[in-house]
Amino acid sequence: MAGFVLIHGSWHGGWCFDEVAALLRSKGHSVIAPTLPGMGGDEAELRAVTLPGWGAYAAQQCADLKAQLGGAPVVLAGHSRGGLVVSTAAEQNPEAMDALVYICAMMLPAGMSRAAFKALEEPTPDFDALISPVHNGAGTVVDPAGAGAVFAQLSPPELVAAALPRLLAEPHGPRSTPIEVTAERWGRLPRTYVECTADRTIPIASQRKMQAMSPGAKVVTLDSDHSPYLCCPQQLAEALIGAIPAA
Repeated sequence: MAGFVLIHGSWHGGWCFDEVAALLRSKGHSVIAPTLPGMGGDEAELRAVTLPGWGAYAAQQCADLKAQLGGAPVVLAGHSRGGLVVSTAAEQNPEAMDALVYICAMMLPAGMSRAAFKALEEPTPDFDALISPVHNGAGTVVDPAGAGAVFAQLSPPELVAAALPRLLAEPHGPRSTPIEVTAERWGRLPRTYVECTADRTIPIASQRKMQAMSPGAKVVTLDSDHSPYLCCPQQLAEALIGAIPAA
């Protein structure tokens, strides 16, 4: 059996993985799905968040879980913006985890930030219209009234309705921080990219652009919106299990 550390995306919390975590646990795996420090905070808390700090937090979650499991394999997975955290954690401490999974996530090459990649993407006006700054620009929030049609248009409506009120303020800092990855550290870990073909937040063209910019990942394709943990949790759980390295 393996361990999984699941890192949520922007404006979300660890709760978004509840169904997937339950499916993984039903197969005997251990799962940690934390809410990243600073999410939903006030101005000071949002400004205190850094991408290296989030990376260190995620790497420590992996190291602790690996110790609890007596050295069993640990898979670190991130959704959307969580991909920035996955890459940073893997570069900082590649010994803490055994494989990486990017779930329609930011898998960027060295030196590129989320903000810089945005400039390379095709326009996403519906997504952009959801976002507003808060706390003097320290963070952003999204309009829950329109978020369902962009984040989860194929997902069960009752699950979407329950999720949208839980969205939190997102710190701005990590988005503008360039990724630091090297072949010797991050690059030595096996990677899986779970692409979602009906994604309206990070369109499939953007996902495939990232795959081309950072080649070498195994690709799993899901007919899903940007929220596969709601849209197709069983298939996402299977993709995660498939990322466990062979003994």
